[in-house]
Amino acid sequence: MQAAIIMFPGSNREQDVHDALRRCSGTEPLKVWHRDSALPAVDLIVIPGGFAYGDYLRCGAMAAQSPIMREVKARAAAGTPVLGICNGFQILTEAGLLPGALLTNKTLKFHCMDVHLKVETDATLFTRGYRAGQVIRVPVAHHDGNYFADRDTLDRLEGEGRVAFRYCEPDGAVSEAGNANGSARNIAGVLDARKRVLGLMPHPEDATDPLLGSTDGSAFFTGLVEALS
Repeated sequence: MQAAIIMFPGSNREQDVHDALRRCSGTEPLKVWHRDSALPAVDLIVIPGGFAYGDYLRCGAMAAQSPIMREVKARAAAGTPVLGICNGFQILTEAGLLPGALLTNKTLKFHCMDVHLKVETDATLFTRGYRAGQVIRVPVAHHDGNYFADRDTLDRLEGEGRVAFRYCEPDGAVSEAGNANGSARNIAGVLDARKRVLGLMPHPEDATDPLLGSTDGSAFFTGLVEALS
């Protein structure tokens, strides 16, 4: 499986996701600069975490206008899977590839900690490494991770099975206590209508090595690699 990682000025998790994909696939992912206007033939496009353009104006708003995003949109429309993590999720919403927006955390503070996630579905190429209802522990690192969408959009996401992950307590309870950033309905990750574009705020790539304290993110990437190989 060949992946391409899109890099913007201010990206800072590109090496983390590169290493996670390489561990699982045995193939060196490509790194593509945001000012490029073409992408090689790849099986997966990843937009990593960071602070694209310093998060000036609005998180992801400037990156969404970069030349490479025209090609990312075209590839997504043609069916190439696209994964956006943290800042990548923000960019996907700003680019119109996913609904909703990421607002400032309800605490008004930057969150850097482990969180628990409930896997809402295992019927996608991104989540097939888990079982529905499984609880995993992965890190977050964001100031603007509070997912928001209007009620109709939220109802549509729920009805179409497009909520991939929810913030929860360690026992899987979906509650306010397990939702530190205030995301609507505890949503941590959402899919597009065809379930081939995923955006999520937590960082599964930083839970793929025992030295990092958790390997709960490994199944995310092994399942994805298996689906696309």
